[in-house]
Amino acid sequence: MSKAILINEHGASDKLHYEDVPLHKPTDGEVRITHQAIGLNFIDVYHRTGLYPPPSLPFIPGMEGAGIIEELGSKVEGFAVGDRVAYGAGPLGAYAQARNITAERLVKIPDEISDREAAAMMLKGMTAEYLICRTYQVKAGETILVHAASGGVGQILCQWASAIGATVIGTVGNAEKAAKAEKLGCRYTINYRKENIEQRVMEITEGRGLPVVYDSVGQDTFEASLNCLAARGLLVSFGQSSGKVPAFDITRLSQQGSLYITRPTLMDYVKSSDQLQRSAQALFDIYKSGKVAINIGQTYALSEARQAHDDLENRLTTGSTVLIPD
Repeated sequence: MSKAILINEHGASDKLHYEDVPLHKPTDGEVRITHQAIGLNFIDVYHRTGLYPPPSLPFIPGMEGAGIIEELGSKVEGFAVGDRVAYGAGPLGAYAQARNITAERLVKIPDEISDREAAAMMLKGMTAEYLICRTYQVKAGETILVHAASGGVGQILCQWASAIGATVIGTVGNAEKAAKAEKLGCRYTINYRKENIEQRVMEITEGRGLPVVYDSVGQDTFEASLNCLAARGLLVSFGQSSGKVPAFDITRLSQQGSLYITRPTLMDYVKSSDQLQRSAQALFDIYKSGKVAINIGQTYALSEARQAHDDLENRLTTGSTVLIPD
């Protein structure tokens, strides 16, 4: 048995139940991990509410974790009992003291990185990697916009893009978050509660607009994001913390300068084990270089997952959030 958070039906955070769940022996290709830390991400909320339906109900949420291998199934190669490992692209099931997981979805944690740092960086860091290195290859000298700059993905994005040599504009919700974003690579910050995003971007860029906007907020920022783009600019819509982007007429893209829009997801960028290893290695390399720091803004016990979800949805968190098994 293992203690875990179980969801029997979709809904609010009160649908998260902390209880005992059975845990079978690892099958072919699987290992058993005892979690040391578990990453909290907004996709966990989407799974809980049913916005992103899980394969079935009931289910254990969570896409990201770090721990120690306790047992190997047959046909597992490249891993041993006692290895420190992490994952950040699922499958679901991270909100547990222990779990079985396919070995192909794991990476070994370098000695320089703690379990909590690994759990805080895998999903968010590999998301940042594919967004600025592959969805759109950010270049030195470019000016880009990152929404939710003080959030978990936002902080890593801003630091990484700044390390490349880009000028980063970040949107934030208050002065405290603005100060934090500026320390982590934002040349400019925009308080979306008090300032007009589009107007400020055009002031900063002297009317030129931006080659790319990274938008994890969705409904509340979509219009501003489109209007901030230069001709042939790209809107990367990779989240919807404020709600779904409303339906819109695709001809607007031609009317506003032959714009592009994409709705990517990490899972499509790390489908194979080789892709996963390359993305994780790029993340580990830039972290070890000192150019990207991982800020764990808050921790909760696994049994406090309800409170963690509420705080995340109410925008009370900054940086990465980690759940610690009780």
